[in-house]
Amino acid sequence: MRRRGALRLHATLATMAVAVTTGVVMATPQASAATGNATGYASQNGGTTGGAGGQTVRATTGTAIHAALCNRASSSTPITIQVEGTINHGNTSKVSGGSCNTAADVIELKEISNVTLVGVGSGAVFDQLGIHVRESRNIIIQNVTVRNVKKSGSPTSNGGDAIGMESNVRNVWVDHVTLEASGGESQGYDGLFDLKNNTQYVTLSYSVLRNSGRGGLVGSSETELSNGFITYHHNLYQNIDSRAPLLRGGIAHMYNNHYLRLNDSGINSRAGARARVENNYFKDSKDVLGTFYTSAAGYWQTGGNVLDNVTWSAPGSNNNPAGPDMRSTTTVSIPYSYTLDRAACVPNLLSQTAGANKGLRVSDGNCAPRNAATAQGSSSTP
Repeated sequence: MRRRGALRLHATLATMAVAVTTGVVMATPQASAATGNATGYASQNGGTTGGAGGQTVRATTGTAIHAALCNRASSSTPITIQVEGTINHGNTSKVSGGSCNTAADVIELKEISNVTLVGVGSGAVFDQLGIHVRESRNIIIQNVTVRNVKKSGSPTSNGGDAIGMESNVRNVWVDHVTLEASGGESQGYDGLFDLKNNTQYVTLSYSVLRNSGRGGLVGSSETELSNGFITYHHNLYQNIDSRAPLLRGGIAHMYNNHYLRLNDSGINSRAGARARVENNYFKDSKDVLGTFYTSAAGYWQTGGNVLDNVTWSAPGSNNNPAGPDMRSTTTVSIPYSYTLDRAACVPNLLSQTAGANKGLRVSDGNCAPRNAATAQGSSSTP
């Protein structure tokens, strides 16, 4: 018995030594994971809980994030990875193991499940380094900043997407993140939030997407229609040229977002996509909703939106703006409960709640911020 105990102690010390060299600090199992409960479509299809109920570890490098995934008993063992500091190419290497499939120069959440990645302490910044979710399910990404991820030039990461999901992804909640670039495709950047190749049941909430040519897409082509059931709520889109988002097929729900300076087009519903667009605030923008750059029509249901200095282009064979009257062209039934804030208060509300390092505050359902820890999920649909 004494020898077995000594061997266990030796193994534990060895594991801790490896953890220290990669920048990860092991912690004891905890019951909690991310703050708050998944909302929108991420709450459907069995729900999204991430690493709830599993071990919690702290990581200060990208290599440490990968090591935490690879040190699990299996690829589905729940884990919460608390991230602090700057994650970049210099500290993000591939780590091998039976419970992971990682790669250098990208945070790879591939072929795994039941994981929470959450920024803590003084904040977590993924600098020129994207987060890639592939063939995975039940993932939470919360309270992080991802900036200046490039697909061309140097360095490159994740195909130029700040957060990208593809290939049979299910149930992902991305909450209180800041995604930003410093230009468009000609400067080497792609999308801030791209979903493709059979990605479903995703929510983006209380986040900031800014200074990019492309906000994001759902579906990579007019014939790639396997994606859908996406919710975008309480997000700020600021200084985006287009794709806020671009939808190809599927169903999406956009509510209580603030769209500020959509320079060319905004919500682009194409190829049979159906979008429910309600109680959003559009300001200083062009062609905020419609089918653009294609004859493959999409559809929308609208209500309660505010248009503040919005301009519209003329209809054409490849251009079908929803405005200026923003009339609905379909109906979209929403299966989950939610509470709508008044559109007029959305800009002020999101200035206090949206993005990383905002204390994870959310709306109280009446245009005022409150701590997410006090929220008990969504209330009934109005």
